[in-house]
Amino acid sequence: VLLAAAVCTKAGKAIVSRQFVEMTRTRIEGLLAAFPKLMNTGKQHTFVETESVRYVYQPMEKLYMVLITTKNSNILEDLETLRLFSRVIPEYCRALEENEISEHCFDLIFAFDEIVALGYRENVNLAQIRTFTEMDSHEEKVFRAVRETQEREAKAEMRRKAKELQQARRDAERHGKKAPGFGGFGSSAVSGGTTTAMITETIIETEKPKVAPAPARPSGPSKALKLGAKGKEVDNFVDKLKSEGENIMTSVGKRSAEAAKVLAPPINMESVHMKIEEKISLTCGRDGGLQNMELHGMIMLHISDEKFARIRLHVENEDKKGVQLQTHPNVDKKLFTTESQIGLKNPEKSFPINSDVGVLKWRLQTTEESFIPLTINCWPSESGSSCDVNIEYELQEESLELNDVIITIPLPSGVGAPVIGEIDGEYRHDSRRNLLEWCLPVIDAKNKSGSLEFSIAGQPNDFFPVQVSFVSKKNYCNIQVTKVTQVDGNSPVRFSTETTFLVDKYEIL
Repeated sequence: VLLAAAVCTKAGKAIVSRQFVEMTRTRIEGLLAAFPKLMNTGKQHTFVETESVRYVYQPMEKLYMVLITTKNSNILEDLETLRLFSRVIPEYCRALEENEISEHCFDLIFAFDEIVALGYRENVNLAQIRTFTEMDSHEEKVFRAVRETQEREAKAEMRRKAKELQQARRDAERHGKKAPGFGGFGSSAVSGGTTTAMITETIIETEKPKVAPAPARPSGPSKALKLGAKGKEVDNFVDKLKSEGENIMTSVGKRSAEAAKVLAPPINMESVHMKIEEKISLTCGRDGGLQNMELHGMIMLHISDEKFARIRLHVENEDKKGVQLQTHPNVDKKLFTTESQIGLKNPEKSFPINSDVGVLKWRLQTTEESFIPLTINCWPSESGSSCDVNIEYELQEESLELNDVIITIPLPSGVGAPVIGEIDGEYRHDSRRNLLEWCLPVIDAKNKSGSLEFSIAGQPNDFFPVQVSFVSKKNYCNIQVTKVTQVDGNSPVRFSTETTFLVDKYEIL
């Protein structure tokens, strides 16, 4: 029978002692104090005996690991047990010193209790001892994970509902209708002063010529959110809008590079219609620094009525970033330079009918960090076998409003789903392509920054390159057509404008 297990100094002072049978403190202290005196110097042995007990021990630098047993105990089994005790101590103590042992004394006592029960050795190994003392419960982990997922889904649903309500009210106000009632918020709840305030805040641009609404989001390589993916609630919401006369445009499954060709025709398209389209190609380093940013923009003119074929476009250029402008060869360059007007070199000629004609294009190439519209900071840090990833975005160009933003983070394969900590917005895990897609419906001056935290097994390099996709109804370079006039008589012409800012490539390497 094993009476006690102790770690003591070479002078016999007990640091930690665990008794497995009834013994008084004075008795164990007396036995340990007598132990160093019994050892014969110059002899190699691992045990000493007295008339009543046997000490089986192992030196550990300046300390001893000692087992006190009865004399009729099996010495071979006791030596095996001693070896296991000796291996347990370095598991909890970084150094074999008195202070370190005292600091982790309770951890050691719990481990000792797993090795021996009521004086007899248990059939355990080091790995089992570690598991037992950790008291790790798979069921508890599953329960916590399920609860966190439910909480996260409830929050996401709440945010989504709030955004739907807000968007519905904006759309209704933009078309001069009363905001539709949802749940407890009837149309009366947003009437009067509130409605006026919201209209003033969100629809200042209604006095301008009829502007085309947002083009459909082209779902390119970034796999943007699809309208049908959110279930019946969204379908019901869309049906409500349709019943009120809204024209709902569905996503077009083409690459973003071909977005200009596949955008659905806008509502209220006038006889003179302009598409102002910009595409950005940007590459950043993971430690900061803009490697290259290139932006191409163009104004496309579409005339559907012969009466308005001889016109001039008045361009307002408030760009301060230093873009390079270039007019079409048939456009009067001098007129554009002096008066910021786009007209044909020969005023007697007319623009082509029923075809898109590029009249002005611009280009911006820079490595200036302050020009990055949306900065992404991805910070993976190793923590044991897993990696904690913190990623945040910040809108630097506050005049922009980015819609359907998707930040795509690659994940290591074969390690399961990431454990999401904090998140602004929503996320989607694509297990087939090993991607985590962070989805944000809108990023603007009111929602200019946000963060996502998750952990998953892997190395820091596994989470790059991070890719970003978005679409915007406001262009990056502040170039707009403010007025269209006829060549003869200089009378104003009604026109419509459709502005799109798209991503060609947006990578953090």
